Amino acid sequence: MSGTTARVVIVTRPTAYELLIERHGTQGQARFFLERRGQSLEALQQAHRQQEQALLAVERAIPSDWRRGRVSRGELDRFLFEPEDLVVAVGQDGLVANAAKYLNGHLVIGINPSPDRYPGVLVPHPPAAAAPLLLAAAEGRARWQKRAMVEARLDDGQRLLALNEVFVGHASHQSARYSLHWLGRQERQSSSGLIVTTGTGATGWARSIHVERHSGVALPQPSEPALAFFVREAWPSISTGTEITEGRIEVGQRLEVVSEMDTGGIAFGDGIEADHVELLWGQRVDIGIAEVALNLVLGVEAEPRAHSR
Repeated sequence: MSGTTARVVIVTRPTAYELLIERHGTQGQARFFLERRGQSLEALQQAHRQQEQALLAVERAIPSDWRRGRVSRGELDRFLFEPEDLVVAVGQDGLVANAAKYLNGHLVIGINPSPDRYPGVLVPHPPAAAAPLLLAAAEGRARWQKRAMVEARLDDGQRLLALNEVFVGHASHQSARYSLHWLGRQERQSSSGLIVTTGTGATGWARSIHVERHSGVALPQPSEPALAFFVREAWPSISTGTEITEGRIEVGQRLEVVSEMDTGGIAFGDGIEADHVELLWGQRVDIGIAEVALNLVLGVEAEPRAHSR
């Protein structure tokens, strides 16, 4: 990639301070709202300043002859990424997951503006690292890790992609009824829904389920092309069973769910329930490893590395 063709797209999201001001209109009103509840505006202002400083550092790190763009999390579904874009996510770890499903082989650099607030699993770099990482990515010297994603395909052609996990269940979190098909076995179930996790998501929701039930299923590693599924609180009855409640999904395998919900059946990814697809009675969704993956930049190589999509 040459400097004349490179475009850097910065992905960000509103800070808690910005959202509070938007909700209350003025800083004074926001302060009054918090102080009445024994809270302070200063901590939110500090986090906002850190975010703004990080964004400024990234902007300054982009060579002057490179093109640049910026997109907020809420606009990702309407933003057109170009094939050679370099993507820089500035914010908390979840921002990378939000962006990943809209990318196709792009290199992603995660910048952590507040190391004291965010773990930095997917945003491991300080703002000062933006310049050398951008140059390395453009010259093919970036050291990056491919992270598997999960795909849910509906029988009507709709598709969901997620970096962490996909949830299938009832919108109200009441009992979800469906038929589960796995490795030649079939079981009707009534449960609190099921999740299918990647290695990236295996440190979150899936991990809590895994620990709580003392599961023997090996959770996938972040860079491993494998998934794991867990049925939540399967209920045994005359017509529903609890035999198929967890497993590993390897390359080429698919888990199939057939909805038996008249209303309220949904599937969504990465915890974004508002961005869901509906599952009507009889509708099928099969879940497996996605063909696309997240390419997360970890550092700089001494020699150029081939960047495959």
